[in-house]
Amino acid sequence: MPDRPPRRAVITFHEVAERQLAEMDDATLACLDPHLDTIALNPKTAGVQMRPESPVRDYIKDGVRIAYVSTVLGTIVLVAYVEIDPR
Repeated sequence: MPDRPPRRAVITFHEVAERQLAEMDDATLACLDPHLDTIALNPKTAGVQMRPESPVRDYIKDGVRIAYVSTVLGTIVLVAYVEIDPR
C-alpha cells in the first residue's frame, strides 16, 4: 500500500485576519505561507493553547504570530489574527 501524504487542515480566515492579509505585500505573504503550512499539518500541536478553557491556540515563531481555532477533528482551521514583525 503506498504511503499517503499527511492530511492537511483547510485554512480559513476570519474577517479581521482577511483585512490584515489584504494590507500585506507579496514578500510578507510569502513569509507567512510556511507558517500556515505548519499549522495546516499539525493544528492541534503547532500552537499553544492561550488559556486552559479557550479553544484559541497561539502560534509564534520567527516573528510571526497567528491566533487560530481548530475543529475537533483538526480538519478546518479558522485563523483569527495574524501579526508579522517585519525585522
